[in-house]
Amino acid sequence: MRDYPIPENELERLAALKRYNILDTLPDNAFDDATKLVSYICGVPIAHISFIDESRQWFKSEIGIGVSEVPREITFCNYTIMDTKMVEINDTHLSERFKDDPNVTGGFNVRFYAGVPLTTPDGYNIGTLCAVDHVVKELDDNQRNALSIVAKHVMAQLELGTKNYELYTQRKIAERAVLAKDSFLANMSHEIRTPLNAIIGFTDLLAQTDLDETQKDYIDSVQIAGENLLIIINDILDLSKIESGNLAIEMEPFNLKKTLKHVYNLLKVKVQKDVEFNLYLDAEMPENVIGDQGRLNQILVNLVGNSLKFTQEGEVTVSVKKTEETADGYTLRFSVKDTGIGIPKNKLKTIFERFTQGEESTTRTFGGTGLGLNIVKQLVELHKGEIHVKSELNRGSEFFFFITYKKTEVQETASKTVSKNDLGHLKILLCEDNVLNQKLVKSVIQNFGFELDVAGNGEDGIELLSKNQYDLVLMDLQMPVKDGYQTTDYIRNEMNFSIPIIAMTAHSLIGEQERCYKAGMNGYVPKPFKQNILLKAIKTALTEEVGPEKRRRIDFSFLDEMACGDENFKEEMIHLFLEKIPGQVAELEEAFKKEDHDTVKKLAHNMKSSLDIFMLDDLSKCATIIEEEAMMAQFSTEILDKINILHCGIEDVVKILKSL
Repeated sequence: MRDYPIPENELERLAALKRYNILDTLPDNAFDDATKLVSYICGVPIAHISFIDESRQWFKSEIGIGVSEVPREITFCNYTIMDTKMVEINDTHLSERFKDDPNVTGGFNVRFYAGVPLTTPDGYNIGTLCAVDHVVKELDDNQRNALSIVAKHVMAQLELGTKNYELYTQRKIAERAVLAKDSFLANMSHEIRTPLNAIIGFTDLLAQTDLDETQKDYIDSVQIAGENLLIIINDILDLSKIESGNLAIEMEPFNLKKTLKHVYNLLKVKVQKDVEFNLYLDAEMPENVIGDQGRLNQILVNLVGNSLKFTQEGEVTVSVKKTEETADGYTLRFSVKDTGIGIPKNKLKTIFERFTQGEESTTRTFGGTGLGLNIVKQLVELHKGEIHVKSELNRGSEFFFFITYKKTEVQETASKTVSKNDLGHLKILLCEDNVLNQKLVKSVIQNFGFELDVAGNGEDGIELLSKNQYDLVLMDLQMPVKDGYQTTDYIRNEMNFSIPIIAMTAHSLIGEQERCYKAGMNGYVPKPFKQNILLKAIKTALTEEVGPEKRRRIDFSFLDEMACGDENFKEEMIHLFLEKIPGQVAELEEAFKKEDHDTVKKLAHNMKSSLDIFMLDDLSKCATIIEEEAMMAQFSTEILDKINILHCGIEDVVKILKSL
């Protein structure tokens, strides 16, 4: 043990070192390349990049040393960090300071040493870049300059790493803020939807009774107010889903002409008496296409609804024209043109921004949240399309957009109408804790001619199921004692009942519908519900043998490319996945419970390559997020959700691969 010099700014130097979070990190190619370069430039067998903390010299990268750290007191670099320039000792045997050093007389047999301090931008020497040899040596000016340049490069890498870490931390904070906002919006929508469900539902029931003209007028007003409030809630939720990247465009065949006529018929009831409402369809427009019918409806209802709202006289015209046709699809131009109040020129550039309307007086005169056009623009862009506007104040506006749809050979089959009388006598169990909703559903179900029992929570529902015979269960998701998911799990796995279960919920968290199907439910009806939607869901759940859960598809294209036609190789890779990955998921969950960050990091990192081979991008992204949080040695509440998604996703993949 030898004495060693301590810099005057030692405390500040150590603080600067810790700022870079470099100590005890994994190997890095950028640093390894720099070390190899030093060895090559100086022609030495030993080279390293090291950092000196309170008690040790830790090697980030080394050649010819073979250890990761040495005690601080036996290092040459203790003296290098005291200097502002390169320290070069051509022959240690002639140095009074080092000639008797254990690493000169033995150990690493150091005869030549050259070290450049790694200096931070604010002037602290936190480590060294060194070249060491067993023979006497002298560097030329080019070699010395090269070492100084490499040292600056190493510091630049450290600075970049720090900036990236700061950016990563800020990104995680932003992501958590978005998650908190999404959860808040979803929970608030649940709280609003629950009483709104009762208001709209009982209003519908009341409208079916004998009423005088005044009462009918009042009921109509309540229904319109309820529908408008529901539109606002849905707009806010759609915006949240789009921002978080969780709103996907469906790709299903649908009848385009019928969809456009449906929108026209739906909105013509809003047309004012002095306005002519027209729909023009191109004769060459395709009958059926593949795309998202629901989102096209939403776009058109928003745009046409706006035109009808802002047009007091004249006309509103919806037109659709085919502009291009390829072997795979059609590009269509949709236009909504009106003779309404128009938009000032200085507002045209901002009209698609959220909470923006043409004039401040517009909201007071016509109402609205200013979210509709922002959502329309984002929905069109999700279709990889574009939307434009032309307008002149007090002369009218035209909104037009282009969307490309894929071709389909599937012709739409006539859908069966849902009848009240073709299901016979049904006995239904409702699991619901809200008294108003219990009363509403009971009235609706009795209107259908069915019998209903009510349970105030999942535990009571299980008890009733064990005593009575039911044809179907209507399941609220948020209940005390046992929620809808726990109750469904018990019915499916403990009671082994295959009775159809339909989720009924005012909660609109992203992915809720898919989660319901995954839990073993057969249908999903969001609140507030329409009577015909509920009846259709009941009929579908009772008549379909297989639930509507979307089966995961595995993309084998990358594996096929790797296999080069070798089916044995492909089979072997599938067997390896089945053998290795489920066990790794279980280990990862166990390590997460123990807060073993290193194990979680390694397992998540190892799993990514296997997931990427099978093109499981969503699961690979989950693994990446888990690995990143493990590297920070601090798990957020979001990670448990990611681990659950990973677990469920792997289960699906394993089932599919085993079936092959």
